[in-house]
Amino acid sequence: MSLNRTDSGLINTLLDAVAGGTLEIVDLTAPLSSSTPTLKLPAPFVNLIDFSLEAVSAFDEPGPFWKHNNIHTGEHIGTHVDAPSHWISGRDGDDVSQLPLTRLVAPAVVLDFSAQAAEDPDFVLEIDHVKTWEAEHGALPDGGWLLLRTGWDKFAEDADAFLNIDDGGSHTPGISAACARWLGEETGIAGLGVETVGIDAGNAGAFDPPFPAHYYLLGNNKYGVTLLQNLAQLPPTGALIVVAPLKITGGTASPARVLALVEHGR
Repeated sequence: MSLNRTDSGLINTLLDAVAGGTLEIVDLTAPLSSSTPTLKLPAPFVNLIDFSLEAVSAFDEPGPFWKHNNIHTGEHIGTHVDAPSHWISGRDGDDVSQLPLTRLVAPAVVLDFSAQAAEDPDFVLEIDHVKTWEAEHGALPDGGWLLLRTGWDKFAEDADAFLNIDDGGSHTPGISAACARWLGEETGIAGLGVETVGIDAGNAGAFDPPFPAHYYLLGNNKYGVTLLQNLAQLPPTGALIVVAPLKITGGTASPARVLALVEHGR
């Protein structure tokens, strides 16, 4: 049965709020192109291919009335969702096609530590940081998303600055091993969203365990979303996030469009 404007008062209220500007849609997604910064693993590990488009036709003999391309990309490229099956600790968990919709459309809170990350690119979120935030704003939402704002989206068009690699490794912010374990095991969040290339800090390979955000979150049936933008436009609480990955059977991740709904003036 088709839905028209008289079928649902709730839907009408939502549509009127968007049309009237009292409910704003914020795009949290980074543009996806061949220049999008991607994770660079050192040898002997193998990297995913970067995103690219292959032209198939463009209003010419192969396709006189249409233009279309083939897409070439790894799963974990650009703004993307990590499913539990991506990591060894969640290897028997859901793949990206199995993620419940009620956890992909959910409340979101924003923890802003951009000032700390500006002073120290190796900044990591600790449990005390979260508890201090909760004392001011309330508990993390069960079934909702924790979005960590570090200001790193300002580097999204400069791969060198974004990855920030030197002889000592990659220097980008993230969360500590203790905080990752606590978020994974002791909270009811659906997942963690970040502005960086991955949900772990740049040098998290040296943490115990290595890459603890992946290990504890994905191992506890929680998700990750990376390379977010525009978190500065969201309030600390009150936003609704919409995470829309491709429904790839057997996929460990997928590029995604991520949107947020925010009441005007919050």
